[in-house]
Amino acid sequence: MNRRHFLSTALAALALPIVSPTAFAKDFPISKSEVLKVPAKFRRRSVQFTGQYPAGTIVVDTRRKYLYLVEGNGSAMRYGIGVGRQGFSWAGDAIIRRKAKWPTWTPPAAMVERDPFAAEWAEGMPGGPRNPLGARALYLYQGKVDTLYRIHGTFVPSSIGKAVSSGCIRMINADVADLYNRVPTGTRVVVLQNAPDLDRDDDRNDKVAKRRKRFFTLFGGREG
Repeated sequence: MNRRHFLSTALAALALPIVSPTAFAKDFPISKSEVLKVPAKFRRRSVQFTGQYPAGTIVVDTRRKYLYLVEGNGSAMRYGIGVGRQGFSWAGDAIIRRKAKWPTWTPPAAMVERDPFAAEWAEGMPGGPRNPLGARALYLYQGKVDTLYRIHGTFVPSSIGKAVSSGCIRMINADVADLYNRVPTGTRVVVLQNAPDLDRDDDRNDKVAKRRKRFFTLFGGREG
């Protein structure tokens, strides 16, 4: 290779755009039908919000299994959640410092010791449809300290609305992707363990509908 050829090749290489390694991360489709496996009261919807938090705040109610994104003017977007063991072990204020699409899951050492599946992925499981963190993860920090608390997706939609054995705060993948798109890093997150009811919507409408259906079934009438 002569000097002229070397210089032209080097200049051409310098002219190429610098691409982040994450640009090659594989993406996967997110199911829209998983919501059908979630009880109606835990499906995403806008509600009248009674909590005293500014717009843009995420409020997690671990008791009632709801996550709220406060919208202001007395309303919030409410999502159903599943709460894992780690989710019940911590409460307080945090900030989202990092967000990830199809994140890598690295199980904690205690889980690796007791769970053969976790042991298989002790060095980290790449993101994908069977990854316990699901399609998205939001990482919560207090200052510069990682709380090890996550809001993340799941491949088990039937776990929404329940207390589960592992994980932090889980949402169906479609919901965590929706939340991921709505909130930037720096978003405040408030986790409450024994909060009063934070909305006026709850599942009252569902209960009324069930009573009406039971009435008309018993007495052979027709609605409308």
